[in-house]
Amino acid sequence: MSDVDGSGTRYVVGVDYGTLSGRALVVRVSDGAELGTAVHEYRHGVIESTLPRGGTPLPADWALQDPEDYREVLRHAVPAAVADAGVDPAQIVGIGVDFTACTVLPTLADGTPLCEVPELRNRPHSWVKLWKHHAAQPYADRINALAHERGEPWIGRYGGKISAEWQFAKGLQLLDEAPDLYRRAERFVEAADWIVWQLCGVETRNICTAGYKGIRQDGRYPSTDFLAALHPGFTDFVAKLDGPLRAMGERAGTLTAEAAAWTGLPAGIAVAVGNVDAHVTAAAAQALAPGRLVAIMGTSTCHVVNGSQLAEVPGMCGVVDGGISPDLWGYEAGQSGVGDIFGWYVKHAAPAGVDSHERLTELAAAQPVGAHGLIALDWWNGNRSLLVNHDLSGLIVGLTLATRPPDIYRALLESTAYGTRMIVEAFAEAGVPVTELIVAGGLTTNRLLMQIYADVTNRPLGIIGSAQGPALGSAIHAAVAAGEYSDIYQASEVMGRVDRDVYRPDPDRVRAYDALYAEYRTLHDHFGRGGDDVMSRLRTIRNNALADAAAQEPAALEVVG
Repeated sequence: MSDVDGSGTRYVVGVDYGTLSGRALVVRVSDGAELGTAVHEYRHGVIESTLPRGGTPLPADWALQDPEDYREVLRHAVPAAVADAGVDPAQIVGIGVDFTACTVLPTLADGTPLCEVPELRNRPHSWVKLWKHHAAQPYADRINALAHERGEPWIGRYGGKISAEWQFAKGLQLLDEAPDLYRRAERFVEAADWIVWQLCGVETRNICTAGYKGIRQDGRYPSTDFLAALHPGFTDFVAKLDGPLRAMGERAGTLTAEAAAWTGLPAGIAVAVGNVDAHVTAAAAQALAPGRLVAIMGTSTCHVVNGSQLAEVPGMCGVVDGGISPDLWGYEAGQSGVGDIFGWYVKHAAPAGVDSHERLTELAAAQPVGAHGLIALDWWNGNRSLLVNHDLSGLIVGLTLATRPPDIYRALLESTAYGTRMIVEAFAEAGVPVTELIVAGGLTTNRLLMQIYADVTNRPLGIIGSAQGPALGSAIHAAVAAGEYSDIYQASEVMGRVDRDVYRPDPDRVRAYDALYAEYRTLHDHFGRGGDDVMSRLRTIRNNALADAAAQEPAALEVVG
């Protein structure tokens, strides 16, 4: 390998674990230059219908993963990225990782995943539960109802509702449906913390996921009394979650000899505390200052923004002291489906000849605002914010015999922009100002979509200056953990990058979208806030039908969605 910059130059590696793959990025410490990257696709992807090899069928709304796929990213993507960069591995001083969240797994005390215990391999509850595992919704409902009944002080920090995606809902599902596995699980670990454990041999818990996904507020988790009221056997759940807490940018440990062999990196380099993909992106986008909201848009969207004061925002995913960066209150919201919605339409509904994003975007861009006569609700994978209900589903109103595929595609694009506007307005109404929008993620390449977001929100849009925002953010945190910068703010200013005001709202389109957004809000409140619970009833009918079919012919069942 060549030394591209000289023997004194130092580098860091960021590893971004997404829904379908992991990406490694080699970054120069001195200026954030991205020198090499590589992607490794998960061999098992998202496990939604049957378990690998054993073929155990899964019920509706399950989404699992294999932790060995995560190790394979370290074995393949990291060495490939270093080779692509052409740098001497001896000059790499740190590695940082981020993960989709809440993605959790039950393990033994030494970190061995239960799904890797031979006799537990065919037990669905022994596997990693991916963020979009939504089968825990009834357990989230129980947690929320009890929290309000008891007046738990922490429930307001999460907008009034805990999500089915979070740790406690998934843990309660494990206890209720597989109590023997719950007892075997000595640790219940966020995947970001688990992969850091694999890298440095030391168990840590990052304050980001502990706060947003683990209901840790003001230095403590929910009380034993609360857990006992949920389920008498749930009182030890905090003991399975709790561990050495570390702040963002801190060093979790150093790279072990085994992990060095996997990655080709030097043993003993700094391993940064794990983080969430959306939250590390704020540093990459130079968006740590209060009021700069970052929307990380991919299969789903996560919205993060720092604030200088504590506020409780209805329908938010959470607010955590230092959850994004030290000494500020980090706020998180999100949409459970965005790119996934567009992908579903192209793959399963668009006819031949227009079944590509490029062609549909081209045709949709030629339309005036409102010309398709449609309004869609962006709940095809449930609603994360503001309604926090994963039993909700998608809807399109206004279809006629004159409706064509680009009409539907554009309506779906617009629906996700309306959902983001709902979130931005909720922040503002609660006293958390949003002064700037910055977009990151793979969807930034769709110029029509970005312009729609600018017009719908009536705000200029900045675009992160990196195609690998989370991986760059993890690399920035690695540089801090390695002692190359005094704190994440300094590192972000030097290594991060953003192009501001790339898309500006057009006044005429803003007015047109204001009228359509009013109709969206009407539908949003009717179907999402008690006007008609038909979506939940349909979900129950579907799940019952699938369960009956599975009981009659389990080997032939193929779960969809």
